[in-house]
Amino acid sequence: MSDTHTVRAFLEADHHPWGAEVATFAARELTGRSEPDGDSAARREARELLASMGEAGLFAPIGRRDLRGCCLAREIVAAASPLADAVWALQGLSITPFLIAGTDAQRDEWAKPALSGQLMGGFAITEPEAGSDVASMQARAVRDGDHYVLNGHKWFISNAGIADFYVAFASTDPDAGSRGISAFVVPADTPGLTFVGAQVMSAPHPLGELRFEACRVPLSHIVGDENSGFKVAMATLDQLRPTVGAAACGMAERAIREALDHAVGREQFGKPLADFQIIQDKLGRMAMELTAARMLVYRAAYEKDLGADRITTEAAMAKAFATEKAQRIIDDAVQILGGRGVMADHPVDRLYRSIRSLRIYEGATEIQHLIIGGRMVADAKAERRP
Repeated sequence: MSDTHTVRAFLEADHHPWGAEVATFAARELTGRSEPDGDSAARREARELLASMGEAGLFAPIGRRDLRGCCLAREIVAAASPLADAVWALQGLSITPFLIAGTDAQRDEWAKPALSGQLMGGFAITEPEAGSDVASMQARAVRDGDHYVLNGHKWFISNAGIADFYVAFASTDPDAGSRGISAFVVPADTPGLTFVGAQVMSAPHPLGELRFEACRVPLSHIVGDENSGFKVAMATLDQLRPTVGAAACGMAERAIREALDHAVGREQFGKPLADFQIIQDKLGRMAMELTAARMLVYRAAYEKDLGADRITTEAAMAKAFATEKAQRIIDDAVQILGGRGVMADHPVDRLYRSIRSLRIYEGATEIQHLIIGGRMVADAKAERRP
């Protein structure tokens, strides 16, 4: 991260060398990589990135439950490669349920190899009719002897078709709504689990559909207790949402650097663009918004690392604010760059296409606003009770 003084109060001494280590890796392995040419190429590159990041230890803070270390990693990686950031994010989503609720055997079999980049995970929760409304999930898991039998359709699943395992969510008690959902680890080669096909995004990202048809998994593959899957999912998202904000900050910081470099070097009407007050106004606002976003992100991570049980409100604020401001910052960078900013081979155009999905996945901005507002109302009502 190029601006560590902004969040120095939230970091420990060992976070600074960690950030430098990630930055060295990003400069060596990620910066300058050309964008994959199509979905198939993105899928191949995602596996390559997983192996290289795993070998370099970039997933280590996930395992040691160091949320600030995770935020630093994602901010730096996202600035260099949005695809590499997506790979990092999905490893976090697929490993964290084991750390929260898994057994020692599950951690040894799935989490440890995933932390080293030997296994790729997926997080299968979204369905055609169940996005933000998780309680409307239609996937079912029925106990049959010493197995559960899963049936259902999942889509918008990152790493679909290339993951080695999925943490999949299905209802074990449909009448209980969200309180009847369970989580399961399902190896990708399990009979009855089918990769339906790719869903192609505007920015390279391995996304697709999965179908579970009489898919049998042993009882030992349930993650946490039966009917506790919703809690596992929400706790996982709580811990990963600040890192989404960190990734947005990384993309925004890269966009500011590209815009500033262009403004200083590009002359129009006899002087550099950077000398025009309207450009300075944009740059000043972009820097201010990025600084505020970073403060919210690392505040949330700091609270969790210091032992907070839940950071639901802090994570929602960090995720919503940082992704929304990053979208605006990158759009301003495109405007400063002019025609260059919409050329497909320019880093800012890639950032422009990549940032949009961050405002949606792991809870859309509007959902984060409802979380924050709902908590405010609940607290206010509690204060009014005699």
